[in-house]
Amino acid sequence: MANSFIRLVEVTKRFGNRIVVDRVSLDVAEGEVLALLGASGCGKTTLLRLIAGLETPEEGEIWIAGERVAARGHNLLPPRARSIGFVFQDLALWPHLTVEGNLDFVLTSARMKKLERQDRINEVLSLVHALPFASRYPAELSGGEQQRAAIARAIVGRPQLLLLDEPMSSLDSDLKAALSRELATLQEALKITTVYVTHNREEAAALAHRVVSMNGGNVEHR
Repeated sequence: MANSFIRLVEVTKRFGNRIVVDRVSLDVAEGEVLALLGASGCGKTTLLRLIAGLETPEEGEIWIAGERVAARGHNLLPPRARSIGFVFQDLALWPHLTVEGNLDFVLTSARMKKLERQDRINEVLSLVHALPFASRYPAELSGGEQQRAAIARAIVGRPQLLLLDEPMSSLDSDLKAALSRELATLQEALKITTVYVTHNREEAAALAHRVVSMNGGNVEHR
């Protein structure tokens, strides 16, 4: 793929003697939404974490935006330098911070000035329809509100790449369908290259430009 934003070349990850990702090669175009579809334990979450730099491949290479970020068993670029927004399966919102505080922490870490931070936070919370509960803590939010807050935190730093690990797995079917539509609209507006991990075929079809199936650590088809 000539305009690949993400390129995986024969990437392998082991945990002990178990091969979790097995010589996976995969390209994702700039602006593309790719769904990684598969059952629990097939390697899709590990592959997402390898792209993010949260795991290190034993073999193969990982390229992001034309830069080699992992090779020869080493991460060459740390997670914080990869311009990635990550939405974890359990959402992982910081419980001691409000929704607004969660976003502010990201921008403060990026050394953004206070006035600019507030403008950015308001813009992003408005984009994901989260302004009404900006001052609440995660424990005070519904599942859908927590999901919106986690997505807002992931995109507030304007990353080049968005990684989502089954963020809607705990929601009921009606809320999941509604939020899937909102997420698709958001991605269309932002044009962020996105990799979305799911075990739900309908969810993958609704959100992604392309669906890749994984089984036993292997990419089955593209």
